[in-house]
Amino acid sequence: MNGAFEVGAVSLRAQQRALETLANNVANINTPGFKRAEVKFSEVVTPPPERLTETERLAVEASPQNGGVRTTSQIMISSQGELQATGSAMDIALDGAGFIELMGADGESLLWRGGRIEVNRDGYLAAEGTAALRALIAVPDDATGLQIANDGRVTAFVRDGEALEIGQIPLVRASSDTDLEAIGSGLFRLSDGARLIDALPGEDGMGSIQQGMLEGSNVDMTTAMVEMLVLQRAYSASAQVIQTADQVASITNSLKR
Repeated sequence: MNGAFEVGAVSLRAQQRALETLANNVANINTPGFKRAEVKFSEVVTPPPERLTETERLAVEASPQNGGVRTTSQIMISSQGELQATGSAMDIALDGAGFIELMGADGESLLWRGGRIEVNRDGYLAAEGTAALRALIAVPDDATGLQIANDGRVTAFVRDGEALEIGQIPLVRASSDTDLEAIGSGLFRLSDGARLIDALPGEDGMGSIQQGMLEGSNVDMTTAMVEMLVLQRAYSASAQVIQTADQVASITNSLKR
């Protein structure tokens, strides 16, 4: 098959994947704590055939054997989203690096950038509808309110007006963003063999906890629209390559000896 067909098809698939990734970013622009993904393009080089005629060998030496483009996606975890005030004491956000560690099924560590918290049926602080905080902070049954300081200290106010410090929320981070896998709902899972670094909020490069706030997505609409236009042009150009290759093949087939 004409190499132009193959390279053009590879390019179309790559541009389509990039557009799908961009569409997902735009769809989640209002999702609290969402981290956008960026698609990286890299060159694909195909090895030359083992048996070549002299003419083919000269052609190979004259030009590189490129086979198209490869795409890889990378989630921009370290990019901070804008903090938005909600006024709700049950909303928390992280300002800076780090994650709140949750205790998933079978003891699995889940990493969370914050959102709405609740007291689960066992009486522990938990991410709403998800899992309890790994710190296992028990809230008194007669608590009427909670206060969470920037350093993660949690204070419960009980009915008689007494303030009780019931625990502290530590933060964790992975040694590299590549060690994290997004699993949806603002949660991340640690890859096999990766280790977590833990510290208190505000220490050792960790961010601080902000009560009454939510972290917005780190998707910039203006940038996303420009990228969409670029992808549209690239997709159109790749389709034109295939169309041109088809026209050349048609002309070649119609030649008479």
